[in-house]
Amino acid sequence: MTLNRREFLQAAGASAVAGVAGRMIPAPPRSTPAPLRPPTQPAAREHLAWLEVDDDALRHNVREIARIADGRPILAVVKNNAYGLGVARVGPVLDGAPEVLGFAVVKPEEALTLREAGVRKPILFMGRTDTETGVALARAGVRLAAFTDDAADRLAAIARATGAPVDVHLYLDTGMSRMGMPYHRALPWAAEIGRAPSVRIEGTFTELAESEEFDTEQIARFEAFARDARARGLRIGRLHAASTHALFFRPGWYFDGVRPGLALYGAYPAGARTLGRGELRPAFHLRARVIRVEQLRPGDGVSYGRNYVAQRPTWIGTLAVGHADGYPRRAVEGGEVLIGTRTHRVIGAVSASHTIVELGAEPSVSIGDVATLVGPAHPAIHPNELAERAGISVYDVLMHLAIDLPKL
Repeated sequence: MTLNRREFLQAAGASAVAGVAGRMIPAPPRSTPAPLRPPTQPAAREHLAWLEVDDDALRHNVREIARIADGRPILAVVKNNAYGLGVARVGPVLDGAPEVLGFAVVKPEEALTLREAGVRKPILFMGRTDTETGVALARAGVRLAAFTDDAADRLAAIARATGAPVDVHLYLDTGMSRMGMPYHRALPWAAEIGRAPSVRIEGTFTELAESEEFDTEQIARFEAFARDARARGLRIGRLHAASTHALFFRPGWYFDGVRPGLALYGAYPAGARTLGRGELRPAFHLRARVIRVEQLRPGDGVSYGRNYVAQRPTWIGTLAVGHADGYPRRAVEGGEVLIGTRTHRVIGAVSASHTIVELGAEPSVSIGDVATLVGPAHPAIHPNELAERAGISVYDVLMHLAIDLPKL
């Protein structure tokens, strides 16, 4: 039987468990059923392409982030399927890290998936929700972001439906103009929310444009709001603004906690890798099987567009992974893959389901061998190195990973 979105949210909300951590206040759970765990994955030998998630690397990155942030707690951003690594796969690992205070997501389904996977720490849903979805989330102990003009009324309606106060974070737009309540009219709005007996303000946050000069202006606006709100006696909870970019480039703006995403998974924002501020470890391998080995004759071309034409007898290998799996199309512009102990350059074109590599004068690779396309095993396949060679953002290397890739 297939559940529609409404039925899914109602069912998941009724069964999820409220989280507890640090100074955040848990919503009272209705019951405490055994958590639902993701199904056991088949062994890697049964897959043609898959992700291997490294739990130890995730824990290492959390410790490095906490060290960089001078011990401040971490609100782990696991939006967009945990940057491609799988929210149900990553969530329980991070839930066990003492440095992690809670989680942040942008889709309600991800919040409920975390609960179903056994995550018990607080979860912040940073998107907009209607009342019905908000009720399902609140019953699962998920914190809601408030940023619309009608937030006070909607939160009151959610509280009436759940029979309990609603925990919220105020979301300020300090200049990104994407989401949030505009800072210049936020004070009376926040005061209205704060007066509601059915609402508990746990935190206040903003997001930065990652522009050195304008970030400074944004933080000034954020701090002015906090100062004025507290002067009026408004409790605005923890302040948080620092994404991974700010973690490395804005060390004075960590406030009461940091909110990294990319760094958790072992990749650096552009320009941060050489700063020497922290040593992150890529927390995943993208792997695929070699499914064909063949020798080209001089003049034979490879894939769409014949962007590669053999000048001499050359062996090539075809891998069972392509851009539909999330491997970048532009990997042909300098990308390499690791097979055994040797790297081989990507040639031709990355098609939807296949990637072709140059093996050289000898057939040094066999059908069934495992190729690693992204991961920590060699400098050439580090996610930041692949992004630099391909001329793309490192975010694209992770976030475009297919949701249906098996995750081990």
